[in-house]
This record gives sequence, structure tokens and C-alpha cells, in this order.
Amino acid sequence: MILIIKCSCIAGVSLSYKNLNIMTLYQTTFDIFNRNYMGSAAMAVIGQSCLGGAAAMYVLANGTSIPQMIQLGIIVLACVFANTSILAQMKHKVVFNLIALSTFISILFILLNCFVF
Repeated sequence: MILIIKCSCIAGVSLSYKNLNIMTLYQTTFDIFNRNYMGSAAMAVIGQSCLGGAAAMYVLANGTSIPQMIQLGIIVLACVFANTSILAQMKHKVVFNLIALSTFISILFILLNCFVF
């Protein structure tokens, strides 16, 4: 829901304020991604691959037991799915969602292994 409040000042300048919530942030980010798809997809491959590599490093810093290997497999699959969706030229919405999911998973495992273990 976008809430627009307009007020007239003495100079006749109109101000508008938007109530930004999660879905409007998601939609505006997707619109920017969709408009500049080629550049955004190229940057996303580099960015999420580096973030996935950092997440793998944090996971492996805690050892090589079965729980770490499961975490590593989840990170690798998330990054592979995001990169494959770009290379397979899937719909832009699917690509954007997989990139966001891969980024979320990588950050989650970085925080989990940095502070919990």
C-alpha cells in the first residue's frame, strides 16, 4: 500500500511521502532489475558467487563434519540455481527471486557460522 500525502506550501511546492514497506521495496528493486536486466544479471552472477564463496569459507572454517557439508551443499545449490537461471534465460522474475534467495541463504549461513558456532 502506498500512502501519498500532498501538502501545499506557501511557494506552491507539492511534497509527497511514501510509506515504504517490504513489498514496495521488492517491487521497486525488481523494476530496476528488470529495466537493466543484462547489466544487473551480470553483476548478480559476480556478486552472489562471491557471497556464496564467502559463506562456504565461513562454513568450512568450523570444520568438515556432516553438518558443515550439508550447509555447504545448500549454499552451492542455491548459487548454482541462481547462475543456471540466468544462463537458461528464465523469466526475469524467476531469476530475481533465485538471486534474492541465494543472497539470503548465503548471508544466513555467514551469520550462523560467524556467531553461533
